Amino acid sequence: MSPFHIWLMAARPRTLPAAAAPVLVGTAYAATLGTLKALTFVATLLGALLIQIGTNLSNDYSDARRGADTEDRLGPVRVTAGGLVPPKQVLIATYVAFGLAVLVGVYLIITAGWQILLIGVLSILAGVLYTGGPRPYGYEGLGEVFVFLFFGLVAVTGTFFAQREEFTWESFVLAVPVGLLATAILMVNNIRDLETDRRAGKKTLAVRLGRSRARIGYALLVYVAFLTAPLAWLLGGEHLTAWLLLPWLALPLAAPIVRVVRNRVDGPSLNGALARSGMLQLVFCLLLSAGLLLSR
Repeated sequence: MSPFHIWLMAARPRTLPAAAAPVLVGTAYAATLGTLKALTFVATLLGALLIQIGTNLSNDYSDARRGADTEDRLGPVRVTAGGLVPPKQVLIATYVAFGLAVLVGVYLIITAGWQILLIGVLSILAGVLYTGGPRPYGYEGLGEVFVFLFFGLVAVTGTFFAQREEFTWESFVLAVPVGLLATAILMVNNIRDLETDRRAGKKTLAVRLGRSRARIGYALLVYVAFLTAPLAWLLGGEHLTAWLLLPWLALPLAAPIVRVVRNRVDGPSLNGALARSGMLQLVFCLLLSAGLLLSR
């Protein structure tokens, strides 16, 4: 493989929709209320993608050091454990990705306020400590909790704040389905890696629940996300209408993925379900964003 292909593999592009999706929703709700700062949107999107890439590189490095990425794992080869890139280079690339995210964040701090600094610092720490540090929370079954918080609540409301410089209850409610679908992406990843994670002592939520209950958990995350999509409108959110039912158009995409996760255990099928879960979240959030804009 070429160096470009190797580093692209390390960045894990299939995970990037989970970083972009909440930015779309937070920006769309701000536009619904009459605020759309184009440069802020670009900076927020770029910062979110860089933090996600930095997190992926950090996890690649840390999992290899802890022996979680072994040759018999069902997922794609990780560049550190697979010997494709020396660990030191992966660590340097992690610093570069997070450093670029900080540079982008400086613009957002100047234009939106110190709150963006707090959001950025906490997001980077959450990314590093997922599999790094003395007690990585991803090894204790807390990964899904943090993904819901940072890829849902923090990302959507933080994006909205960067545009409007305020927090509203509607932005938190709109973040719930986004966080649930992001959590579903991690859940199917951990269902796929359940056996190798168990042998490595990585007690993910899937390991703790067991395969059957983890599969049920995945289905609940997906379908509850659809149920909560119009919740902000039903609760009387400002300028929100029945257009928030638009994400339900993505239900035909969701059902086949749930069936695969429920019935298959082979690597290719679950890798496909992982990729399709990411695309489901992106399509869902595009439709949710469209529903917000149409509400205006």
